[in-house]
Amino acid sequence: MSPTPAQSPLPTQGTQRVAVASATAPYEVVVGRGVRSELGDLVGGADRVAVIHPTAMASRVPELTAGLDAEVLPIEVPDGESAKSLSVLAECWDRLGADGFTRSDLVIGFGGGAATDLAGFVAASWLRGVELITVPTTVLGMVDAAIGGKAGINVAAGKNLVGAFHEQRGVLCDLEWLETLPPQEIRSGLAEVIKCGFIADPQILAVAEAGPELITDPTSPELAEVVGRAIAVKAAVVATDLREATSTDSAVGRELLNYGHTLGHAIERHSSYGVRHGEAIAVGMVFAAELSRLSGRADAEFVARHRERLSALGLPTSYEAAAWPELRSAMAMDKKTRGSTLRFVTLDAVGSPRILSGPAEDLLAEAYAAVGH
Repeated sequence: MSPTPAQSPLPTQGTQRVAVASATAPYEVVVGRGVRSELGDLVGGADRVAVIHPTAMASRVPELTAGLDAEVLPIEVPDGESAKSLSVLAECWDRLGADGFTRSDLVIGFGGGAATDLAGFVAASWLRGVELITVPTTVLGMVDAAIGGKAGINVAAGKNLVGAFHEQRGVLCDLEWLETLPPQEIRSGLAEVIKCGFIADPQILAVAEAGPELITDPTSPELAEVVGRAIAVKAAVVATDLREATSTDSAVGRELLNYGHTLGHAIERHSSYGVRHGEAIAVGMVFAAELSRLSGRADAEFVARHRERLSALGLPTSYEAAAWPELRSAMAMDKKTRGSTLRFVTLDAVGSPRILSGPAEDLLAEAYAAVGH
């Protein structure tokens, strides 16, 4: 049985606090409007803080760090997935070295998921580990990248193949940052929210079904609720399986969070990251649902529900039919693969996961045919 969050109602106004009960370094994810004001308390007695941020957030760094007692070193990196490269990582190391960063200092990841992924790996690798705070500014960053201690960069062979597990001192999800996001970025992040609904929390799906236009509004209580619920799902999963121990059949640990990601990451790579992460994961979830249907574990109605929920948010549910050979090759480098055996997280129903290991090639091709256009 996979870990799931408590299904008790979460507050939709004010501040939500979600505990991540990690055995190594328990911390708290704070969600709400204006919660960036808690950064000073989190920074504590650090002498210096390096704020790793994308170009798009450069003008907001003074607002974030106003009032901090620590010396602030802003480190600007490219926007999006371009930040997650070896060359940018090396530039960050050089900046820390030039500034004499020690273990009494800490790193702040400020921005979207790419920036917090990179910042986490910088913190994990500098002096074999300095402390980290993440301040995500996108829906995707809040519900996925900034929580759970995974950090990494992309290499030519695939996405997130080089990285580390390095947990945060704390996470501040200030919903006010979302008000400046383009609508397509909010929709992209909501793919991960919908994923959390399918894998663990049906209330997320209920809220989405009641008003998809509401959860795309960055000021709505509905968005606040589903973001909080998605964070609770991830917190519950990573607390029991930080390092993604191998799952088998219906005993699914942290791999549960990779629902839709095996094909999704392949699509991102195929598009040279021109397809947003959430858009790729949306297609990947439909593919995984089709795999479950074709293997006799789910019905057509369950697959249709995927398409309906994602399409209602303006997310894609199909990708280029002709891309299948390249996508199949790219999936061989997925982190869940064991030797030459592909592994997929599938669902028999909402909240009922199962590992599908080594599916037949014709099954894979048929499932992709159902999402190809």
